[in-house]
This record gives sequence, structure tokens and C-alpha cells, in this order.
Amino acid sequence: MSKLRTLREQKNLTQEELSEKSNISVRTIQRIESGTEPKGHTLRSLAQALEIQENLLQSKPVITEADHTREEIKINTIDLNYSLIKIINLSSLLFIIVPPFNILAPIFLMFILKQRNNIVKQIISVQMVWTVIAPILFMLGIFLKVGRQFTLIIMILLVLSNVFIILRNAAEIDRKKKLYYRLNFNMI
Repeated sequence: MSKLRTLREQKNLTQEELSEKSNISVRTIQRIESGTEPKGHTLRSLAQALEIQENLLQSKPVITEADHTREEIKINTIDLNYSLIKIINLSSLLFIIVPPFNILAPIFLMFILKQRNNIVKQIISVQMVWTVIAPILFMLGIFLKVGRQFTLIIMILLVLSNVFIILRNAAEIDRKKKLYYRLNFNMI
């Protein structure tokens, strides 16, 4: 049974009554009830006459932006493995050995472990921002010419700040399945 026929019968209307109410011919209503998809003016007029939304008359529902976002969220949460995400986050600690590894290690693991989701992208984005900001702050410390000890302190504080960010995010992934430090955008 077609959607139009079901909706028409729910409103206790005959084809002729719906035709008068919508200014659509009986023949067109018969064609739609036998399987033709209503479009344009016909769709609007029938929906208005039945006092329903247009997409209820269509066989393929119209996907709105909100529906699309909900689908993305559903897809992203289906295959989330939080223990792997935590490993990817903790792999950023390798920057202590080789500085660019705070970005390279998580990217490498993201592809190897097949965890291309928003949380992992956020982890990498946060590390990218830290990688840009840290040298700028370090250079400012040098240009201020406050002394070698102050430069060493700045370097230690920058490293500890990133270690703190990584460990705090790992704890938040364990507790609430989300990141504590995150950006409003992804850089990858």
C-alpha cells in the first residue's frame, strides 16, 4: 500500500475528496497511489491538504543536515575502541625522545590500528598546535635574554605541559570516553 493511500485513509478521505482539497486531479492521485513519486507542486499541495510534512509522502526520506550529522556520530561511535585511542594518545609521549614523534607516532598508529575517528584527529590536532606554540614560546624566552637558567626552565615547562596534556587526556578517555583538552576544529 502506498504512503499516500495510507495517509489519505487515516484522514478518512476518498480520492475525490483529496482531489478537491488539494486541487490535484483524481488521476494524478491514482498514479501516486499506484507507485509514482510525487514531486514539486503536487507534493506540496498533497502535503498541505493532508496537513503533513512533504517528506512523509516520499518513498526516500529527505536527509537533512541534522540527520547527516547524527549518522556521522553513529558511524564514529560504532567502531570506537577506547583502549586503542588511549594507546594512540599515549604514543604522543615519544616526543620526549624525538620531538616530531608527538605528531608522527599518533598518525602512524591511527592508520595501522584503523582508528580514523574524531577523537584521534583531535589528539593529533592538539599535538600540532602544541608543536607550533612551544617553539614560539621557547624563542620568546631566548629573545628576552633573561639568562640560560630561565631558558632551561622554559624548556622543561614546555615539555611538562605537553606531558600533562597527554596524561590528562588519557585519564579523561578512561573516565568519560572523551578528551579533556580539545580544539573546536580538526587540523587533519
